[in-house]
Amino acid sequence: MIKINIKYNFDNTIDRRNTYSRKWDPEILKEMFGRDDLLPLWVADMEFRVAKPIEDAIINRANHPIYGYSKRPESYYDAIVEWINKRFDYKIEKEWIMYTPGVVPAINYIIQAFTDEKDSIMIQEPVYYPFRRSIENNNRNVVNSPLEFDGEKYNINFKDIEEKIQSENVKIFILCSPHNPIGRVWTKAELEKLGNICLENNVLIMADEIHNDLVYEGHTHTMISSINKDFEMNSITCTAPSKTFNLAGMEASNIIIPNSEFREKFQQILDLNNIGFQNPLSIAAVESAYREGEDWLEQLLKYLQGNIEFIEEYLNKNLPKAKFIKPQATYLAWIDLRKYEGNGEILENKIINKGKIALNGGTWFGKDGEGFMRLNFACSRSMLEEGLKRLSKAINE
Repeated sequence: MIKINIKYNFDNTIDRRNTYSRKWDPEILKEMFGRDDLLPLWVADMEFRVAKPIEDAIINRANHPIYGYSKRPESYYDAIVEWINKRFDYKIEKEWIMYTPGVVPAINYIIQAFTDEKDSIMIQEPVYYPFRRSIENNNRNVVNSPLEFDGEKYNINFKDIEEKIQSENVKIFILCSPHNPIGRVWTKAELEKLGNICLENNVLIMADEIHNDLVYEGHTHTMISSINKDFEMNSITCTAPSKTFNLAGMEASNIIIPNSEFREKFQQILDLNNIGFQNPLSIAAVESAYREGEDWLEQLLKYLQGNIEFIEEYLNKNLPKAKFIKPQATYLAWIDLRKYEGNGEILENKIINKGKIALNGGTWFGKDGEGFMRLNFACSRSMLEEGLKRLSKAINE
């Protein structure tokens, strides 16, 4: 990877109003929360300017006045292969990489390719809510094996997973790794146990690893398909530069499928939906991110770690009964507010109408999230402080 020595200022607050931002758009805030005068710390994109090399790559491509149909060059795939090898010590092949315009579309395509209507698919709530929505929208059966919260961290209930896989005839296990919203980085031992259960019961693992680069010191992300050949041949891994490099609007995901039979099935669904072309600015952005964005990412992680410490200190002082589940990964704070208000609807109403802040309610992630809130802390320290002040006001008044 090319090392670019640029000092980035993550304390700078950038005005995103009037940029068609879904996170900040008044009409969307009104639709989602009932009012438009809210500080938005909900949608999982960042308030930070992208790395300078990425910005330059987009501008350079935009300077060419024709934006026609484009193909991904070999260098695009090389950049992804090299990134994964360096960051996760995992050697993948170029032909394993398949393009989709996002991980959520990929989840839907995988469901369509590998299951039939009424088949069962397992998730672990509280979890990223499009998982359940994608399963239900495709007329499949949701099987939930809830994560167990011991008051400090969340754990996997392997016995429950195995029993439900067998009793409900589960076809796909959707693994969120690292986990959104709880911020857990699953250990290699946990992933091995899970992978073996799925192998023994002929269950395909679909791993959403979109947050795999956003892991904090003391923790190591393991790509489940990298553990052994059997797992590799039984896994589809969804990755993207969108969370890592704040490129969600570029709509580019890299779906890694080592199993050639699986790739063929998946390609059939992509062809059916006419998925393949990628916009030229996106191609430039993705390749630049993986080739020249590492220095920016390392600086970002240090800043985000500081934000985690700031949240912990602020809550201890101002909302001492709140339980902050310190994330091992992601830029999403999962906060247990049940000792203040256990009713999710009442809690969310207070935060919206008293605090005037837009957060993701815990119930969005399943009934096991009631009384929790998810706060996006990928923003300047000053914006984060304002958000926490509003949260404290909503709870304490």
